[in-house]
Amino acid sequence: MSAEHDAPPSGDVAARPRRDIVSFVRRGSRLTRSRQQAWDRSHERWVLDLPQGERDTLPAPDQRLDLERVFGRRAPLVVEIGSGQGENIAAAAAADPERDHLAFEVYVPGIAQTLMRLEQAGSPENVRILPLDALHSLPILLAPGSITEAWIFFPDPWHKSKHHKRRLVSEPLLDVLDPLLVDGAVLRCATDWAEYAGHMRRVLDADPRVENLFPDGARPTGTASDPLPEDLPREGWAPRFEGRVLTSFERKAHDAGRLVWDLAYRRQELPGTAAVAPPASTATAAPRGPENTESSRPENTGSAHPEEQP
Repeated sequence: MSAEHDAPPSGDVAARPRRDIVSFVRRGSRLTRSRQQAWDRSHERWVLDLPQGERDTLPAPDQRLDLERVFGRRAPLVVEIGSGQGENIAAAAAADPERDHLAFEVYVPGIAQTLMRLEQAGSPENVRILPLDALHSLPILLAPGSITEAWIFFPDPWHKSKHHKRRLVSEPLLDVLDPLLVDGAVLRCATDWAEYAGHMRRVLDADPRVENLFPDGARPTGTASDPLPEDLPREGWAPRFEGRVLTSFERKAHDAGRLVWDLAYRRQELPGTAAVAPPASTATAAPRGPENTESSRPENTGSAHPEEQP
């Protein structure tokens, strides 16, 4: 089936799904010839297909991923939210076969590009892709205590104040992640915008459920082309994560003179709480077919500037 799709039938306004605040924008899903070929060859291997919920980036509310059946084993799970064109997730899966990797990405051409990169990386079996809105899908799909490490690299900064509610790194995201993370799980973030880095620090430093792994870590060295907020902390920054490859997007940030700000936090068990053992998962997922009707950011992993969005 081609990636060029008919528009969904228009329905009654009252019957349309509620409009959640999301951190991505819808973009065209047309694939180039090479990406279409990669999709046709490999989507059944790596892209999971789940019954849809009230919109096409949500699973049906009764869905739960059976990770052991999806990956054929039990292993520590890394979740990347917004995997873009897949440079990082493909390299990580190939380099770390002892862990499983689950990528969330709603930009269809980016998923197709990821399939190409997975083929080039030796076709690792320890990675799957979900074309879903991670913030609203994770609580449905994963059992408590499922995630060993979560990655959010270069999310959309949503520069305008009226758009800050769309920023992915937020208290609602931590509310979603907290029960899904094992005690001691690590949350890694990176951004090339100093103002967003400060926002991330305010959100994470204020949350007692996570602790900064590098409280004395220095700022990245160099001169930034974007303004540094006056209240930007001088300490508390992580060194560059060695498990993140230097992507084409990060190179463009460097070329533009922006510094890259890394953060690393650990989930901690609060007094009076106990870790929740993951229950047996109850459902598995078939590979996702190419009904790609919703996509998100441009190809540079979420650092677009969709300021036209309301």
